[in-house]
Order: sequence, then structure tokens, then C-alpha cells
Amino acid sequence: MEVLYKRCAGLDVHKDTVVACVRITRSRRVTREVRSFATTTSGLLGLAAWLAEQRCTHVAMEATGVYWKPVWHVLEEQFALILANPAHVKNMPGRKTDVNDATWLAELLAHGLIRASFVPERATQELRWLMRTRKQLVREQVSHVQRVQKVLEDANIKLDSVLSDVLGASGRAMLEALIKGEGDPAVLAGLAHRRVKADRQRLIEALRGHVRPHHRFFLDLHLRQIDSLDQAIAAIDRQVEEQLAPFRAAIELLKSTPGVSDISARAIIAEIGTDMGRFADAGHLVSWAGMCARNDESAGKRRSTRLRKGDPWLKTVLVQCAWAATHAKHTYLQAQYYRLRARRGTKKALVAVAASILTAIYHMLRDGTFYHDLGPDYFQRGDSRKIAKRLLTRLHDLGYEVELKAAPA
Repeated sequence: MEVLYKRCAGLDVHKDTVVACVRITRSRRVTREVRSFATTTSGLLGLAAWLAEQRCTHVAMEATGVYWKPVWHVLEEQFALILANPAHVKNMPGRKTDVNDATWLAELLAHGLIRASFVPERATQELRWLMRTRKQLVREQVSHVQRVQKVLEDANIKLDSVLSDVLGASGRAMLEALIKGEGDPAVLAGLAHRRVKADRQRLIEALRGHVRPHHRFFLDLHLRQIDSLDQAIAAIDRQVEEQLAPFRAAIELLKSTPGVSDISARAIIAEIGTDMGRFADAGHLVSWAGMCARNDESAGKRRSTRLRKGDPWLKTVLVQCAWAATHAKHTYLQAQYYRLRARRGTKKALVAVAASILTAIYHMLRDGTFYHDLGPDYFQRGDSRKIAKRLLTRLHDLGYEVELKAAPA
């Protein structure tokens, strides 16, 4: 087998140690040397110095949790690094040691048999870290809101039945009063904003419950947690604004897409970056994101149509954008959703719309253009003959004979 890299190395990365195997090809002779290094900064600098001394050009390592990241940061300026998916470079079972793993990676790398994973540049990595942390905090905040509703239900306070937002201006005022010991439903109902749709009597009935001291304690606890998370999210938003300069133009492009908000655009850019040159075409990006069916066929039978494994952070934001896009009237994406939902169901239709959004984003970032909608009648324009044939078949099944005649121009 042809050797592509004559001086390369494979790294087996752990929390406290890195096992490195240098593979050197001279004519037809292959030599290997294995050493272990600590993952402290001085140990990683020693690893870099040894690889440079061996005149390595390419280095491969597996994506092992977060442990590979410090190694990557130390070596990225000196060597061509390749991050491997562990599932793609798995060795034969029964031969697993740290030395064997490093040697196997070096062997695969030398022959060009490792498919590199996508590792964005440092600015995108920092934005990704911020946006992922923001999403985790929002999820925590939602969980506390749900716990507030559980406490209210336990106290038989039906606040979420009369208010669309329990933590809105009216709901928050009522909760604060409950925490302070107010138990009169009429007084609590009087705190409602004048725009609340529910009438006063209905509010009074919803607020008539059995609130005990432990209910007040938990309401106060969860409200303070929600306020603390609000402050943390605001701090992250300020930090994102400071680092958004290289991505602002790309975010403006993405915001022209139906269903893509400012926050969603930032999250998408944080996951895929702005350089589409790393993906061969839009299909490769959709596949990398896990927004298409995987290949699972045997003996001519399709065994599974489940989605491929991909970036879960990107998947969720794309599906949220797709759901928002289905509510944008008179658009191609809404027409696509309703067309597919009738045949494939809601979930598959949403995934298809999300894949269409990601395909459009690929071309927008690659060409630097804003979103251009194909129109809600796109499918009718392209499939007029198929539609006519389908309708004729349907009428024939109902017992009618119809003769088609072209309308005058």
C-alpha cells in the first residue's frame, strides 16, 4: 500500500498521559519509536519538541472527550493535525493497549486512511463554547420554570391555566406576593395587568389554593435560581457581542432565511463556521450535521431510515428554525412542510425542512448571498403534469370520466 506520509505520528490521548508513536519510512524500511508524556503543559511541550526533533509532518489523534483539546492547542502551530473519529479507526478486538492504539493510528495515518474530523479555527471554537453554554443555561432555566409550575399545582394554584406566561409581569407579581405570605385570592387577582384576558372571577378561582410554608420556600428558591440564570445568560450575550465582529456579516446573511432568528444564526455559525470550503458540497454538510437518512441496506433491503449521527447542538437549532419556518406564510419552506407532512408525517417533514434550510445556508455562506425564496407555488410550477395525472386518477376512482382540454392562453 502506498505511503503518503513518510514521517508521521499517532497519539493515544488520556487524561494524564499521552502515548506517542513516531513512524518513519526510509526506502522500504519502516522504524517506529514509542514514548509516553504527561498531559501537563511542560509534558506537552516536551512532546512537541520530540516530534519536531523526529521531523514529523503529520500527527493524528482520536477525539477522546475534552482531553484531546489541550494537546491540539499545543501542537496545531507546528504540525498538520488530524482528529479521528474513534468509531472510524477502531482496531481489531483483543489487541488493545495504549502502545498498540498509538501504533495503529500512526499506521493508518501513514497510508492516508484516516478521515479528518471538522475542527474549526480558534475564534469559532470560542463562539461555539459560548453558544453551547448559553443553551445549557436556557435549558436549566426552563427546568426551574417547570418546577415552579409543579409547586403551584401541588398547592392547587392554577396560574398557568389563566396566564400564558407564569413568569410574565402579572405572574411574577402574584408569585412574589404568595412568597411574602399573601393568601387572599382577590388581592392576588388584583395584581394582574389590565391586558390579561382572563376575567377577575376566573383569576380568583385559579388563585384559590392551599399554599403552605414549604410551597413558599420552593417558589422563592426557584425564582432566585431563574434570576441568577438570567444574569448568567446576559453575561454570555455581552461576551458574544464582543467576539462577533468576524461573524457579523455571515449572521446577517443567515437571518434573511425564514425561521432563523439572530440567536439561531449565531448558534449555527458557531457550529459550522463561515468557510464552506471544508465541505465538498451542500450534501456533505447536511450529512455531517446528521440531517439525512443513514445507509443501512443488506441483501437489497433497506433496514433503517433513522437519521445519521451528527452534531446534536446543530440538529436541535435547525429543527427549531424549521418549525418557525413552517409558520412563515407564503414561503417555499412552508409549502414543502405541508406537502411532505401529508405523506411522511410531521417529524420527517420538519427534518426535511431543516435540511433545506441548511442547504440554503451552505450556498449563502459560500457565495455571500442573501436568501432567495422559491415561492409557495414552486412545486405546482414544476409538477403540473404530475398533479393533473394524480387528479385524473382520483376522479376516475370516484367514477368520473374526464377529458382534459387546454385552457385558452
